[in-house]
Amino acid sequence: MKKTAVFFLFLLLIFNLSEAQVKYKTIQSLKLGEERQIKVQVPRGYNTDEDKTYPVFVVLDGDYMFEAVAGNVDYYSYWEDMPESIVVGVNQIDKRYDDCIYSEQNSLPIETGAAFFEFIGMELLPYIERTYRAGNFRVAIGHGETANFINYYLLKPKPLFQAYISISPELAPNMIDYLPESISKVQSKTFYYLANTNNDSKSVKQMTDALNTDISTIENENLVYDFDSFDGPSHYAVPTHAIPSAIGNIFQVFQPISKKEYKDVILELEISPVLYLQEKYQSISDLFGIEKKILLNDFKAISAAIEKNELFEYYEELGKMARKAYPETLLGTYYIARFFEETGEPKKAMRTYQSAYTLEEIAGLTKDLMLEKAELIKEDFGY
Repeated sequence: MKKTAVFFLFLLLIFNLSEAQVKYKTIQSLKLGEERQIKVQVPRGYNTDEDKTYPVFVVLDGDYMFEAVAGNVDYYSYWEDMPESIVVGVNQIDKRYDDCIYSEQNSLPIETGAAFFEFIGMELLPYIERTYRAGNFRVAIGHGETANFINYYLLKPKPLFQAYISISPELAPNMIDYLPESISKVQSKTFYYLANTNNDSKSVKQMTDALNTDISTIENENLVYDFDSFDGPSHYAVPTHAIPSAIGNIFQVFQPISKKEYKDVILELEISPVLYLQEKYQSISDLFGIEKKILLNDFKAISAAIEKNELFEYYEELGKMARKAYPETLLGTYYIARFFEETGEPKKAMRTYQSAYTLEEIAGLTKDLMLEKAELIKEDFGY
């Protein structure tokens, strides 16, 4: 049964890739002194909005990792659980050792490794930014040796990437010290995802477990850290498990409010639930450069929390937000009417319900419901 499910997912990802636009390019690199092949996937809707920019995924070991990442990115963005993104795979077949070489003295890139480090930052990313509508949010992904390599960008005073997906890294000896120190000092929002499997080599398993222990103790509000240790996959199969988990963690704020978030977070808030909603969408804008329209699901979750905790004073601000997001509908009017109804102004509530008759129905709210509520108030108070 498990094999059937995995095979089905594989076919689904292949289908999704056929819908997205994948192009194969060759870059002439002065840093490497040779040509390097890359794969680029742009989102399905890339040509429909010429002003829109997109997060960028840079996938090392692109010769075998690209399709796994590109398929997941296309799938998650299709269901709006993450923003549409550009995925760039760097082929390293027969070049992996040279690209990742580091000094035995200090564990930092040297020779061809240093050249590859500069190729990514000084040639590849500028090329992507010139050629495509790339945004400022960048994700680096590596596996094994390349999972160690992406960490070098975090050692810079101004890291090149905002998110890092490090899968079963074969860490350079000093990285176990370098990385926690650098991560503890990040001054902007940084996402770091680390994964291993029980079938990794003993050295990989020990070093990643030790790294996880060190990073887990860091107290830095700018760091969003997640770790998975998988039981069962081989070293070469673990990326298929880690990639969707990493995407879910990194783009959690972009996703609709879940039942768990509603129950564990929103119902327990000590601040206004409306402020929580505002901050959620402001974070999406700040991180990804995307002005995302507030989902109906999220309005309904905040409304449910207001009702559950009887925080009716917050309905007025929620109503203003709903009118701005869905101006032709009766959503905002309903929330403002509830505000008047529960804060001692029944006449204003009645008139507000009545005024919604000309607006469009939405999210289970109907014109008949609004008129019924107005009539009930009229009967209760004899207006």
